[in-house]
Amino acid sequence: MGVRVDMQEKKYLGYNHTIYACYIGYIVQAIVNNFIPLLFLTFQSTFDISLDRITYLITVNFGIQLLVDLASAKFVDRIGYRSAALIAHIMAAVGLMGLGFFPYIFPSAYFGILVSVCFYAVGGGLLEVIVSPIVEACPTDKKDAAMSLLHSFYCWGQVSVVLFSTLFFTLAGIKYWRILACIWALVPLFNIFYFLKVPVNALVEEGESMKIGELIKNKLFWLLFVMMVCSGAAELAMSQWASAFAESAL
Repeated sequence: MGVRVDMQEKKYLGYNHTIYACYIGYIVQAIVNNFIPLLFLTFQSTFDISLDRITYLITVNFGIQLLVDLASAKFVDRIGYRSAALIAHIMAAVGLMGLGFFPYIFPSAYFGILVSVCFYAVGGGLLEVIVSPIVEACPTDKKDAAMSLLHSFYCWGQVSVVLFSTLFFTLAGIKYWRILACIWALVPLFNIFYFLKVPVNALVEEGESMKIGELIKNKLFWLLFVMMVCSGAAELAMSQWASAFAESAL
């Protein structure tokens, strides 16, 4: 499998920095998936949002990420992995910052939150697709170790979101959650500039990737697709409702 090397490579940082940027990318995905669940009960009491409407936020987040995963096979190779990474982080940053402002700008607070979720769901879906191939295309040693460590960063990111947010709420008070949303938005904002400075390769030459028609005829694809839908839905349901159950019980 060929690797297309980024042009003018000398103006970029080394490939180790590309891997570091991808690590942060998975932390960004952990933030967009695990920060808002910490606020479910706050949204319910502050904006008078029922639990069934909060459930819809989870559904929209998961559904959009899944649709972006499917659609990205069509456009990521065309726009390039760097452009896709930049778009992903921009959308994530807008969504996280929007959490602090959109509920107070739009006529309906719930609609403002929903718009924010749509923004960062697009970013999370893109990151899910592009981060691993970017690391795989880096011509570095110990790539297996880098890939294994890469996927662990989502877990580290989730733990960090819960611990730091809990500490912030304890010290400052949960009423300042809007400030924390903007603080978390700094992570994707930083990674936007980081991705502008690192070399990014593509795994395949243009036109050599599998066509959509060929993909949907592959039985293994549909088996893996169903497994991903079921496991992803189960993971999001448990991780996003765990904090609400714990907060209401404790």
